Amino acid sequence: MKIILSLLLTIFSLSSFGQSRNETLTNLLETTSKEVLTHKLVSIETDKIYDKLVKIRRDFHANPELAGEEKRTQKIIKQYLINLGIEVDTNIYSHSIVGILKGGINGGKKIAWRADMDALPNDFPDAVDFKSKIKGVQHGCGHDVHLAIGLGIAEVLAKHKESLSGTVYFIFQSEEETFVGAKRIIDNGLFSKINPSEIYGLHITALPLGQIMVKPNEMFAYQKRIRIKLKNDISKEDAKALASKIYSSLSRAKTNSRPWDLQHIGDPFIGLINPNTIFKDYLIMDEPFKIYSKNDELFLDTYLYETDQSKLGKLIPKIEQLIREEKYANKLLSVSFVQENPTVVNDENLTKEAIKVINKAYGNHSIVRDYGQVPYFNDDFAYFQQKVPGVYFFLGGSNFKKGMIAMNHAPNFAVDEESIKIGVRSFSSLILERLNSK
Repeated sequence: MKIILSLLLTIFSLSSFGQSRNETLTNLLETTSKEVLTHKLVSIETDKIYDKLVKIRRDFHANPELAGEEKRTQKIIKQYLINLGIEVDTNIYSHSIVGILKGGINGGKKIAWRADMDALPNDFPDAVDFKSKIKGVQHGCGHDVHLAIGLGIAEVLAKHKESLSGTVYFIFQSEEETFVGAKRIIDNGLFSKINPSEIYGLHITALPLGQIMVKPNEMFAYQKRIRIKLKNDISKEDAKALASKIYSSLSRAKTNSRPWDLQHIGDPFIGLINPNTIFKDYLIMDEPFKIYSKNDELFLDTYLYETDQSKLGKLIPKIEQLIREEKYANKLLSVSFVQENPTVVNDENLTKEAIKVINKAYGNHSIVRDYGQVPYFNDDFAYFQQKVPGVYFFLGGSNFKKGMIAMNHAPNFAVDEESIKIGVRSFSSLILERLNSK
């Protein structure tokens, strides 16, 4: 409406100086069309800033900061957003920061985009020239790429904010690797203050370059840490035998499959993209169990990964039954979950809409369907989804021809930086469409 009124006022003003209204209208429409953000313009703007985003990603990679220590990272993000004319709020939690981009047209939605900030404590081999300068700290999970994509989306949208309706909140979140940042941001009241109606985020992963993958509902297996407490008059050998019995009795997978082999997630025949993927309908347990004594008690600890939420409540009774069958009923003190992080669960309707938007903007195969659930990994983005509907995407970063495998938390983790361009383009367009949707 603001644009239309401005056009009309200018037409009448200029026509009084002899310029025809038709000529004025034509000229102004041409000028205005350059300002209105379209998917084609999103691609053009993304290409313009790509080199800059690669540079800033490499800077983050060379200067990683652990969870709770992201002070330098926050400073760079803050200045970048301020330079774009975006309002910033650092009174969030720890070193988290929120950029607030208000569109120039009244109405529209409130949408949030999340990018995580922290690095990992490791010294894995890293073949790049811009490797970490900080001993024992490394961006081996791809959060540096997530930051570059988040800043790129912010820049593309900010350049054309006058043609946008609604508000976009860019949440740059600290302490994801420790799985506490999102929860504490919420506990500190951010969502009560900004009240977004939907939220989006992504993770770079070992899928082929440019492949965006998503599915409704669970993206990861449910992860639980289970603890068996026994009287400490059982030998370590008997405890190992008991753990082995529990492992073999409870573990579940498709015949002749190995869902614990994550290198297969991108395989077109057994990976996530195939309806017959090995990464569905399984229960994986870490082996061996951690067995230790404390205060005259014996503990058997392990992590388990279950794809079917309805089966989680049956696990503890099953383990108790197995212990009784192994004649240790009088030794059993307790079986309990001692860690139960929520898992990422995508909103069904928003997921369908996101697929529709991106495929329409960039071709029917821009997004592929995920048919499985990834074990071992998880994301505290799940806490945001407990508050508002949200969608979490996998973005492929591997380039097998170049020998780049974006396997998170693994030695020689490498990302083809073209994935930054694909991420910025695709998700800028998604947010653009969602701002104006009913």
